Amino acid sequence: MSNLILQALRFEPSTIETIAALANAEGVQELGPTAVRLLGVDTSQSAEIMAACQQARLDYAFIDPVHLLRDMKILAMDMDSTLINIECIDEIAAAVGRKAEVAAITEAAMRGEIKDFAESLTRRVALLEGVPESALLQVYEQRLQLNAGAERLVKVAKQHGVRTLLVSGGFTFFTQRLQERLGIDEAYANTLEIKDGKLTGRVQGDIVGAQTKADHVLRLAKTLNATKEQIIAVGDGANDLPMMAQAYYSVAYRAKPVVQEQARFALNVSPLDAILNWFRLSF
Repeated sequence: MSNLILQALRFEPSTIETIAALANAEGVQELGPTAVRLLGVDTSQSAEIMAACQQARLDYAFIDPVHLLRDMKILAMDMDSTLINIECIDEIAAAVGRKAEVAAITEAAMRGEIKDFAESLTRRVALLEGVPESALLQVYEQRLQLNAGAERLVKVAKQHGVRTLLVSGGFTFFTQRLQERLGIDEAYANTLEIKDGKLTGRVQGDIVGAQTKADHVLRLAKTLNATKEQIIAVGDGANDLPMMAQAYYSVAYRAKPVVQEQARFALNVSPLDAILNWFRLSF
């Protein structure tokens, strides 16, 4: 028997009743206007339950048991298209009319079609040569927005003593600002080389890629003595998979198919703070 958390932007009571009956649920607990917990669910019907949830456009999560959020130790997050609504490199490229070319490489890398992330990043950054440094600030101020629920997810996690970690294959120009804005504990990304006020088309230092993301989670887990069951990791692209593999709560957020297939949980319609409904928040 398990708990089944159902979430959506809007609920139809009849849909919840149908899924509760299919799951032979012992009870229904409201968690808020957009979330319910079905108690005592029969997981032998999980395939049928998942199909019904997908058809009804519901996010679902089988949780057993429901832990206190304060028992978690790490929340690791990707930045582009996860914490925020854009791929920053694509928007920077727009400044020199190369967005389509760069975005095509980004998409292929996120789908896992380009296996070497460092190679794909090097190719994309090379196309940014000559972009004025001022374009980065324009992207941050005019194009970048937090995804729904991002601010509350980080705030509540920190209130419950969870260490927050932002690990990105993007750029420090953006991660540093988001770290300060949200109070994120640690942030790591790539540094764009800038000379005479323009991007050179190169990255400074070692590239933060898929394995680097995982290494930061492993390092922090060792420091905090955190088990896999105490780690939440959220991402959307193939380069997030090694990081997500370190977490029991691996979350595919609006993710590419290869990530949906390998993650334990997914949010396809609900905001990021829907993750909080998988835990008990009371002290």
